[in-house]
Amino acid sequence: MKLAANFAACALLASPLAGSNAVAAEAAGPAVIELTQLPCQFLESEGGTDHGYRSTNIKDCEAINARTGAARVDHAKPLQLKAGRYIFRVTNRDVPYELGFWLRGDGISGRVTLPSVSGGGLLTGKTQDYAIDLRPGEYLYSCPLNTTPDYKLVVN
Repeated sequence: MKLAANFAACALLASPLAGSNAVAAEAAGPAVIELTQLPCQFLESEGGTDHGYRSTNIKDCEAINARTGAARVDHAKPLQLKAGRYIFRVTNRDVPYELGFWLRGDGISGRVTLPSVSGGGLLTGKTQDYAIDLRPGEYLYSCPLNTTPDYKLVVN
């Protein structure tokens, strides 16, 4: 099933499309958004493009994203969702060290006023769920342990 047109590679498991660029959370349960972490990036966040980066530690990704991260985020289209309950199901695919996930409001006021979720423990091949009730606003998500760029999420 396709998610929003601007985030087509992301798999939505629990809820149908609601409008041309947004996904609604179902009252019966949270929608599941699947994200795959590769070295230095989230696959779906970059239109399904695997850049083929190699990393054995956080320093590798810091160097790669210092060179390429801003341009990749500028090219990526924000994920757009409707307010509601979601589970972000994150998988560590081929990153040989522990990863995590951090979703938070954009900017200082967003971090204070919007909900956030974070956690670690994502070893190679492991998948972990992060549940959150999203309210309208602008968010960022990333992995500080894999040093990915800050990807954008807009909730209407």
